[in-house]
Amino acid sequence: MPKASDNDSRFLLLGEALASHAAEAAHRDDRLAVEGDSAQAAVAVILRATPGLEVLLIKRAHSERDPWSGHMALPGGRRDDQDTALLATAIRETIEEVGLDLERETRFLGRLGELGPASNRLPRLMVTPFVFGIAGEAEAFVASPEVAEVFWIQLGELRSPQVHSKVQIPLPEGLREFPCYRVAGEVVWGLTFRILEQFLEIHSAL
Repeated sequence: MPKASDNDSRFLLLGEALASHAAEAAHRDDRLAVEGDSAQAAVAVILRATPGLEVLLIKRAHSERDPWSGHMALPGGRRDDQDTALLATAIRETIEEVGLDLERETRFLGRLGELGPASNRLPRLMVTPFVFGIAGEAEAFVASPEVAEVFWIQLGELRSPQVHSKVQIPLPEGLREFPCYRVAGEVVWGLTFRILEQFLEIHSAL
């Protein structure tokens, strides 16, 4: 499969913007979490080089063991001991979940700031998003039982006021309202929503 072109001006500009925005994060010590720290995870923000650019989202399969069961998400997961860096985690998890080899098929564009779940009832976890550009012909597929579906969503759709909404989530203390996107018949909220909002803020400034 062809790699995203190094001459695609959109990816060149985005790479420069990400480097500027995340200069501090890019030079932080990328280390394994030590006992007592939050666990580490990484996700991939994969942009497909279609006319409007599309981002890859997955719907997680339903599982009693998964605190994000059934949620819309970005490909990725927890760092394993064998991962040499968080970037390696994003690459490994992506090929396992959606069959895309980020080392061979994409252009690495940069990283976003790390985030953690806002709720104390979720696992202590710091998530680092990495951004990649991929050719317009690229296809993703369900490659893991942890994934139910895959979606390519236009960035322009995520910016549309029509998809911005609120969702009520039942918590032990009662219903709580969160901002979300409503796309492809699904609700994107929580950590994934916050990552995409961070990315769109950078992309919108180009």
